[in-house]
Amino acid sequence: MNLETISLSDWDDALPERGYEPFHTAAALEVVADHATGDLELLCGYKGDRPVALLPLVRRDERVGEAVLSPPPSLGIPRLGPLLMPASPKQRKRESLNRAFTEAVLDHVGADGRFTLFRTICPPGYGDPRPYEWAGLTVEPTFTYRLDVAGRSLDDIRSGFSRSLRREIRDAEDLDLTLSREGIDGAREVFEATAERYADQGRSFPMAWEYVRDLLTAMDEHARVYVLRDGDRFLTGITVLYSADRAYFWQGGARTVHEGVSVNSLVHWDVLRELVEDPPAGEPTAYDLMGANTERLCRYKSKFGATLEPYYVVESAGRSMEAAKRAHGLLSR
Repeated sequence: MNLETISLSDWDDALPERGYEPFHTAAALEVVADHATGDLELLCGYKGDRPVALLPLVRRDERVGEAVLSPPPSLGIPRLGPLLMPASPKQRKRESLNRAFTEAVLDHVGADGRFTLFRTICPPGYGDPRPYEWAGLTVEPTFTYRLDVAGRSLDDIRSGFSRSLRREIRDAEDLDLTLSREGIDGAREVFEATAERYADQGRSFPMAWEYVRDLLTAMDEHARVYVLRDGDRFLTGITVLYSADRAYFWQGGARTVHEGVSVNSLVHWDVLRELVEDPPAGEPTAYDLMGANTERLCRYKSKFGATLEPYYVVESAGRSMEAAKRAHGLLSR
């Protein structure tokens, strides 16, 4: 295993055709580099001249030591972490690659240092975090909801919803409202509504509009904004990010009642409708609803009939890491 730090252009060339998150793309990572606290470092593992593994990191220096993070906090990046691209489908070969890359990465960043905090949230496609656990880090499973749409009609997808969710969508469809895909101005309204929702709950909203604007601009056709209006009045909306595999519910979607009807489900339904009838480049085949780790949100999102899917959070262990996590704003995540 030869581990190298590579440029964004080389990263784009090394990225596989599928199996990555929206924030793994060079376009998104360039924006992250501009807005994150710390320095972006792109690690690529090579066998010969062939890239076989990737991991984007942000390295931050603090009074209590160094943090090596994938993803960095406060930028609304749900997952990032390692990508494996084995040449062989054999399990033995895949495990060997995973061990070698993990060991090379941890050695490169000095993860065994007393004052080094290493933390990564892996994508769902990365299903074997054991090498991190064997190296003394903690591994915790966490979850998302994945709704598959490949080969399914809209009627079939809708039939998988709970009865109450189907009724809610029908009631919203009967209202005289306008639901459409909008541009950066609509994204600003979704952003402001999301920030207001956080404030109503007594929580601070960590993202700046400038970052969201730059990200959506850079992602271009891999980002869409759905807005529901009563005339010209904004009611609710959702910002969706796309990889080659999935649509990701990213911002917005807070429960909104209009004329006694909860209307945010109608926006989710439009995202699904377009995923079937007018998908973006790459034709993703699933909708990632996020929010499966909060009981209050699960009661709603489980109504879509999606599959509960695990992914893993890996981080440095030990008491000495508590101060580091506090300094880097990670304790509440």
